[in-house]
Amino acid sequence: MTESSPAPALLEVSNLAINFRTIDGEVEAVKEAGFVLPQGRTLAIVGESGSGKSTTAMSVIGLLPGNGRVVSGSIRFDGQELVGLPESKMRAIRGRSIGLVPQDPMSNLNPVTKIGTQVAETLLVHGMATSKDVDRKVVEVLTAAGLPDAAERAKQYPHEFSGGMRQRALIAIGLACRPRLLIADEPTSALDVTVQRTILDQIDRMTEELGTSVLLITHDLGLAAERASDVVVMHRGRVVETGPARQLLEDPQHPYTQSLVRAAPSVAAVRLTPGAFAAPSRRLHAVDTAVEAGAPGAGTPQAAGGAVPSAAAQDNAAVQDNIVEIRDLSKVYKVRGKGEFHAVRNVSLEVPRGQTVSIVGESGSGKTTTARMLLKLVEPTAGTMTFDGRDVAALKKDELRQFRQRVQPIFQDPYSSLDPMFTIERILEEPLKTYRRGDRAARSARVRELMDQVALPASMLTRYPAELSGGQRQRVAIARALALKPELIVCDEPVSALDVLVQAQILTLLGDLQRELGLSYLFISHDLAVVRLISDYVCVMKDGELVEAATSEEVFSNPRHPYTRRLLASIPGNELGIEAAEEAS
Repeated sequence: MTESSPAPALLEVSNLAINFRTIDGEVEAVKEAGFVLPQGRTLAIVGESGSGKSTTAMSVIGLLPGNGRVVSGSIRFDGQELVGLPESKMRAIRGRSIGLVPQDPMSNLNPVTKIGTQVAETLLVHGMATSKDVDRKVVEVLTAAGLPDAAERAKQYPHEFSGGMRQRALIAIGLACRPRLLIADEPTSALDVTVQRTILDQIDRMTEELGTSVLLITHDLGLAAERASDVVVMHRGRVVETGPARQLLEDPQHPYTQSLVRAAPSVAAVRLTPGAFAAPSRRLHAVDTAVEAGAPGAGTPQAAGGAVPSAAAQDNAAVQDNIVEIRDLSKVYKVRGKGEFHAVRNVSLEVPRGQTVSIVGESGSGKTTTARMLLKLVEPTAGTMTFDGRDVAALKKDELRQFRQRVQPIFQDPYSSLDPMFTIERILEEPLKTYRRGDRAARSARVRELMDQVALPASMLTRYPAELSGGQRQRVAIARALALKPELIVCDEPVSALDVLVQAQILTLLGDLQRELGLSYLFISHDLAVVRLISDYVCVMKDGELVEAATSEEVFSNPRHPYTRRLLASIPGNELGIEAAEEAS
């Protein structure tokens, strides 16, 4: 029997160099990069934020920023040279033959146009639907991207979607024309693990059934190991290592690849370096997780005190100091034509002072709404919240101003949470000026200290958010939250946009600050590997309800609720991480 011949190359990039014009001259963003993507295969490009991976991908589809240009090299798609191709011809390829799932769901969806209309536009422009059947096909592609109630969702606007739902809408648009090559730039960074698996399975089906190739840009090494056939590692604009995905990530040869693998979080790991976060000393008593799933009352959180505590738990309760206590919190929205929607239902939890409580769950589970109610950005329908013993709902004027300084948020989306008209320096100085912290010299020194804490050079202070990568913008958002030295930080997906090396730095930074300053964290995340590393306690939410809560160790080593088990089983690369941990032990 003769060996099958290798698949023909669909995309060939060789000796690619890309420069950007700046006020300081030409900047070399990509230098002599090269790789080959065969027909029907998935190639992942991994690397730090700013390594050149997204720039390389955007050059393939001809969407470099106005100040960027390919200065040398070749990009061949199905034998056709794309470098220097007129825009009219590139437009015919873009969308129909090469699809794109961009990274940022907010800036890539039209805020004043319904989601269904935006999907329909893609289908109609490329001849994939007619005016008669376009509505049906819109529902089909939205359903394929994992959106429930697609027919109703198509009638909504982007602001009515959660971050994960907006990302799924972008994925639907990218897959709508069933392109031969799909460029997916961090396609699941805003998605919870169960929906992430749905989307990745859909991409896999396209690859297998249609022969579609996928160029996957990601900072998630577990995802790359599980979904890509080959991996390209980029560092400072250069390709430093390439090879089969599993082999490269299990036995990396280049020092930079080795550092990426070491920094990648895994649910097999117990937690960060000992001492980085306070060790869990007691259970949350918001939920009695001793109740087995399937037993009477299983999956229904009991209010604090509803469980019968052990003698040790009674001793701990006597000295417990909670900075936050939430009791029977609910939020109900009025939905046109549908009556009431319970976004959060009877949630009770506590945040012990100086510790980290994480809330995990799928997009739409109510975790962010819970956090926004605590921040007093959303008014609860029922229930109580206390911060340091004070009723949050009763805070007025001066008390509320003091509360705002002691409680700071880190929002999920660094694109919409930073003022695009402000320089980075002004963004970081704004809270200091608003609350009259120090004179001009003291504020300037504090701004530079913050930049150093989040590993950004002071030279970036004169730039605007649009001039920074997604990861750099998130670091600025984190620095701003730290500016007033708060006691509680509500972190809504604070590291979802960061590559693994910067992610590890930020998590270590948060741990150091917690240890040194006694900070408390309410951490909202869909990344269970990160939650495993940083949490003292974990609360699991589903459909607005708290279904499980216990110490991090208990939740990850002995999950009681079927939904928690399903979340853990959906983590990409989980098997690889466990194997690596076992080998290390």
